[in-house]
Amino acid sequence: MTKTIRELAADLAAGRITSVELTQRMLARAEAHRAQGGHAYVSLDGEQALAEARASDAARAAGWMPSPLAGIPLSIKDLFDVRGQVNSAASLALADAPPAVVDAGAVARLRAAGAILLGRTNMSEFAFSGLGLNPHYGTPRNPHDRARVAGGSTSGGAVTVALGMAAGALGTDTGGSIRIPSAFCGLTGFKPTAASVSLAGTVPLSRSLDSAGPIAHSVDCCAILYAALSGHDIGVQAPALKGLRFGFTLDYVGTHVEPQVQRAFDAALDKLRQAGALVEQFDFPELLELPEINGGGGLVAAEAWHWHKVLLEEKGAQYDQRVAARIRRGQQQGAADYIDLLDARARLIAIARRRLAPFDAWLMPSVAILAPQVAPLEADDATFFATNGLVLRNASVINFLDGCALSLPCHADGELPVGLGICGLAGADDTVLQIGRAVEALLRERGKE
Repeated sequence: MTKTIRELAADLAAGRITSVELTQRMLARAEAHRAQGGHAYVSLDGEQALAEARASDAARAAGWMPSPLAGIPLSIKDLFDVRGQVNSAASLALADAPPAVVDAGAVARLRAAGAILLGRTNMSEFAFSGLGLNPHYGTPRNPHDRARVAGGSTSGGAVTVALGMAAGALGTDTGGSIRIPSAFCGLTGFKPTAASVSLAGTVPLSRSLDSAGPIAHSVDCCAILYAALSGHDIGVQAPALKGLRFGFTLDYVGTHVEPQVQRAFDAALDKLRQAGALVEQFDFPELLELPEINGGGGLVAAEAWHWHKVLLEEKGAQYDQRVAARIRRGQQQGAADYIDLLDARARLIAIARRRLAPFDAWLMPSVAILAPQVAPLEADDATFFATNGLVLRNASVINFLDGCALSLPCHADGELPVGLGICGLAGADDTVLQIGRAVEALLRERGKE
């Protein structure tokens, strides 16, 4: 059984393993994965990682352990600056960029917490897809079924965690890019409130919607990583589920849900009711306006075009052309269109505050469908874009509303993974993580019956 970050920290503290040994094990798995044709890592930094591990072991022997992450190996999405490394955003267009001089803000916080940085993980080019396909560096495959996608855009990060090539992964989430691969790979992912984790030194996709956060094996792992990333330490005590109020809606996020996903979601709701929680359906018809609001490409296309327009002119042929086409949609938006988007977002956030006020958390399927197969997506643009839209649909709502959300595994043994979304609005990070602890414990307890 895969160990959590807290369990690995206990092993390090008790001397049952050293950081060097732990790092060597994960590097060996990563090398074996690459030798077998896997594409989770774009690059490994084994020599530097082992140097950091040796330093961590020496610091521990001297009595200095800055956090539970001390000596724990992590993977970093190829979207963050790491000093001395090229930040290519998994694109050939940035492959010849100069190495970063300083760490990104989030990377610096993990390094200060004592984490070991193993390497850079593969992703959808420029983080612009929920599927995780990459024509340049290969497509990371789902660890539960190699014919299927791992989910994007933090595809490689999720695979490194699922296959024991890292204890946790640093990812980004603009429309579900942490939660989608977590759901598809049977992991736990946390998308924090955007402002709570620094995005300095990160290649942007959408300045309004981008956020950075962890993928790991448990809510506690995510809380430990989030504490290091944000400075918000989350207690380990989970609240009692009895009396908590959970809301779910069929509007928009509850439609066109695959049967296995719906069964898993309904089963999770039943378990919560049996535990004494109040689970209520509510109406949120304004969500049905989102396709029209984002019909011209939305904030993502507008803000991505602003960042990419010069690079596209110079190196457009080196882009994944599906990514380039989506970015170029932003060229068609004028200033008035952009302001209309910002106004629509502010209006829906205000409505969401009213709709969600009675509830401790909002529940939804993290993704409406199971992980799709790779081959049809590679072969046909129409299939790719339609599937990508459905995969992103539920998770992207939380980004548009400037919220925070967990994705927890809630599938039955032997079935493909399914994610349960536990969501809140801006600033509810601590609440969502604490409630997530209680829901996770319930799902795992009932899963053993």
